[in-house]
Amino acid sequence: MPLMRTLSIEDVKARSEKSQLKRRLSARDLVGVGIGVIIGTGIFTLTGIQAKEHAGPAITLSFVIGGIVAALAALCYAELASAVPTAGSAYTYAFATLGEPLAWIIGWDLLLEFGLGAATVSRSWSGYLQNLFDLPTSLFGEKAPFNLGAVLIEAVLATIAVLGIKLSSWFTNTLVVVKVGVCVLIIAVGAFFVKAANLSPFVPPSAPPAAGSPGGLHQPLIQAALGIEPAVYGFGGLLTAAAIVFFGYTGFESLANLGEETKKPSRDMPIGLIGALAICTVLYVGVAFVVTGMVSYRTLDDAAPLAVAFDSVGLGWAGVLIGIGAIAGMTSVMMVQLLTISRTSYTMARDGLLPKSLGEPHKRLGTPHRTTIIAAVVIMAIAAFIPISELSDMVSIGGLSAMLIVAVAVPILRRKRPDLKRSFRVPWSPVIPIIAALLCLYLMLNLDMLTWLRFGIWLAAGLVIYIAYGRRHSVLSKRSQSANSIRPDAGN
Repeated sequence: MPLMRTLSIEDVKARSEKSQLKRRLSARDLVGVGIGVIIGTGIFTLTGIQAKEHAGPAITLSFVIGGIVAALAALCYAELASAVPTAGSAYTYAFATLGEPLAWIIGWDLLLEFGLGAATVSRSWSGYLQNLFDLPTSLFGEKAPFNLGAVLIEAVLATIAVLGIKLSSWFTNTLVVVKVGVCVLIIAVGAFFVKAANLSPFVPPSAPPAAGSPGGLHQPLIQAALGIEPAVYGFGGLLTAAAIVFFGYTGFESLANLGEETKKPSRDMPIGLIGALAICTVLYVGVAFVVTGMVSYRTLDDAAPLAVAFDSVGLGWAGVLIGIGAIAGMTSVMMVQLLTISRTSYTMARDGLLPKSLGEPHKRLGTPHRTTIIAAVVIMAIAAFIPISELSDMVSIGGLSAMLIVAVAVPILRRKRPDLKRSFRVPWSPVIPIIAALLCLYLMLNLDMLTWLRFGIWLAAGLVIYIAYGRRHSVLSKRSQSANSIRPDAGN
């Protein structure tokens, strides 16, 4: 069996056309789902943490950089999604271009990204709920030894996801209206309270980490590799913050997993991907600028920075609305993340890389119910005990590595299959895909060494599973064995 065997595009398309998943989503639904998964913890929580710890007011530029990298990657996703609409997203693109082992790695990587992402957001959701309703910190928020709030919200969302994709879409779109309205409110009202003094210096000068700050493995990999002394703020801090707040953009690739549930994927997928990302980038940059202009970045609250910023200027009513918007925003994020995990693992099971029973949708509801329930249980176990600070960096490195693979896949597929119909094409290929891949890699290098170590352990565990199970049980392996069994012996 060839080491880098690939799945043919024709097989992917035929399988997509025969899919038992229900095609019920329009371009408008996809834009709503995209906004639903993108706007969440990245803006409602990480803005304050990263402005305070790494970038200062330049967190606005960090979001700009993150948005540019995400936009370039989105162009690559849009081309592949319009040419190969499937439930597997980056996993299937890699399978059709780079080979089965790399496809497994990227699928395993996506499970990491969205699983930990959902756990991160559910804990942040629990914290905002605790702050809004003054719930007991022993059960809700980061101080809870067992985060009951995070567990309960995942259980509710798993139930909705199992009941149907259209119900999930309606639920998500309703929450999207709420949180987009809150983001517009933050920008429109907060702009009147921006003070120039809070924005100066816009890029704080580079400085050594504060005494007692974590060192060693918490140093960005690129600083350690180049022998640069650990520092915060300055251009290096801006890039470190960009790599971490990229967490807030990672959700957009979820849309590519809904190719088999979209009415006209070749037309609707590019609209959904690029439309959602453009809207969210504008809102992110506007919110980050206003919040760091309202209060000094040194005093931003770690848990609920936006709500506390408005409280500090006497707008307590706005803080309450922001809390409601944050809860709505993070709920929709978790909904789409759960959908993405279930669709990715569903596709991997259908290819034989995971047990086949996971790839069988519910006969009446038409949803991958088994993978949805299993994913929810795992997410609840993680969210119950592991704090946000241990999770968010891993989500960023998972998302960036997936986007890097997709960017590389675009020119490879063009070279291998120039005849393939593409309703959307990345302009100036292969230049744009190469730039996108390099930028993703550079942001990854700005994450700390501990994140890279954990990422390496996760990938190593995935390779063990692939070698022990996936490679022998995959669809391509079965085909190869079948072909060998009917081939005449060479000596006859």
